[in-house]
Amino acid sequence: MLSQRMQNIAGLVSPIRAAFEEGQRLAAIHGAENVFDFSIGNPEMPAPPAVAQAAADVLAQDPLSIHGYMADAGYDHVRAAVAADLNRRYGTAFAARNVVMTVGAAGAMNIAMYALMDPGDEVLVMAPYYPGYTSFVTNWNGTLVAVDPDPATFQPDLADLERKITPRTKVVIVNSPNNPSGAIYSKQTAAAIGKILGEKERQYGHAIYLISDEPYRDLLYVDADLPSWTDCHPNTFLAYSFSKSLSLPGERIGYLVVPDAMEQSADVLHAVRTAQGMLGFVNAPSTYQHVVARCLDCTVDLEPYRQNRSTLLTHLQQLGFQVQEPQGAFYLFVKAPGAASPQANEDALLEAARANNVLLVGGSAFGCPGYARISFCVSPDKVRRSLPAFTAIANALIN
Repeated sequence: MLSQRMQNIAGLVSPIRAAFEEGQRLAAIHGAENVFDFSIGNPEMPAPPAVAQAAADVLAQDPLSIHGYMADAGYDHVRAAVAADLNRRYGTAFAARNVVMTVGAAGAMNIAMYALMDPGDEVLVMAPYYPGYTSFVTNWNGTLVAVDPDPATFQPDLADLERKITPRTKVVIVNSPNNPSGAIYSKQTAAAIGKILGEKERQYGHAIYLISDEPYRDLLYVDADLPSWTDCHPNTFLAYSFSKSLSLPGERIGYLVVPDAMEQSADVLHAVRTAQGMLGFVNAPSTYQHVVARCLDCTVDLEPYRQNRSTLLTHLQQLGFQVQEPQGAFYLFVKAPGAASPQANEDALLEAARANNVLLVGGSAFGCPGYARISFCVSPDKVRRSLPAFTAIANALIN
């Protein structure tokens, strides 16, 4: 018999996964070439050639040294390479001891929350936000609190952030470049968030931890000077995944950074390493620790994403859709047209899309009803072939 806890949440289905599975069902009926699945951030761009070469080189080594256990935080040389890469990019002063190799960014965030959270603690997220955060917070019996965005820019409403921090607030999550809006938080915004958190820590007498979820950090389409979040707030974790930057989502490889400046840093680091074992991860995947350590200077070819971004953005705006130009990541967040309620407009857009074999994810899943997310990490050919379908959707809803 299922646990009562799981019975309470078993009905929850990831809307992204549900749309992805619907796309597979429709492809079996209509043919994959006639279905346009823009639901999931599953990159169709190949990994950089250096990744395949690194994997071949690594696998040619002694299998006992490649496939065996290592310390729960990961290989020392890999952690040192990650720290050095961050220091070079952002002027930080991390060492291998500050890095824990993890099972993707999701694993990184979950071991951090396991180390920090007590039942009833609050986790603030900036809407629109990745739906997985809801599950992560639920894992540790916490309460998710969404901070409103500025709808014109999808930047966080800092006054709303300040209002919603309470004595129960334990964690604040930021995600920039943002999934699903593609917005980038500026250094000024990061500094303002850090100032608010510092003031609230002093007011309530306990640490409020910031988790910067950074899987899209290297996918930029503008000349942006990204903030170093650990400089803005000492109690900051960095959670990174190579899923997007190297097109390796199935390899489940990432890391968590625990800075020395964090309150009780040594205890927190011990706790997250312990959590890795307690959750059954044991350690991050061995082979791909070695691979990514050799590919820290690499990233997927962004030119196809740039093409997709331009093609879709131009076409959708010409059709009359309201959509902002994403600065990073690989998503468009489209406002659903109509004069009804935001949720009704969103439902109508998703239904019109399905009627034309186009799979999107509704904005309500991201805490912003009345929108839909288009994931454009697909081939440019698929984007070009989808344009008539988007025209048909617009004809059904706008014209």
